[in-house]
Amino acid sequence: MSIYADLRVLVVDDMLTMRKIIGQQLKTLGATNILEANDGTTAWEVLERESTVKPIQFIISDWNMPQMKGIDLLKKCRAHPVYKDVAFLMVTAEAEVTQVKEAVGAGVDNYVVKPFTPAAFEEKMKAVYTKRFGAK
Repeated sequence: MSIYADLRVLVVDDMLTMRKIIGQQLKTLGATNILEANDGTTAWEVLERESTVKPIQFIISDWNMPQMKGIDLLKKCRAHPVYKDVAFLMVTAEAEVTQVKEAVGAGVDNYVVKPFTPAAFEEKMKAVYTKRFGAK
């Protein structure tokens, strides 16, 4: 059984195609419980709704989105009692050093730049999983 099988994952990206690509990558890795949101505001609504049921455990978010950017979603999560320790992987086309530093300063667990290979995505997922949940 995959280490990701029981993990509750939220994929946040304003592009449907990117959400589908990430979702397919997650399924390939064995994840089965995947939710989606098309921007940070919608993602926050999902997070709040799920926090009273069974909180999301892993967020994969784009940086540039309408409504609420991924960096703002990350900051909001880190300030929330339920989501302060949620695993957070930023997936973005932004590779500026200042943005990477801002994400690290805000508490991102890892960062992968688009376009990415399946191997690069899996490597980043494993690194975040190990950091937040321990090696299995």
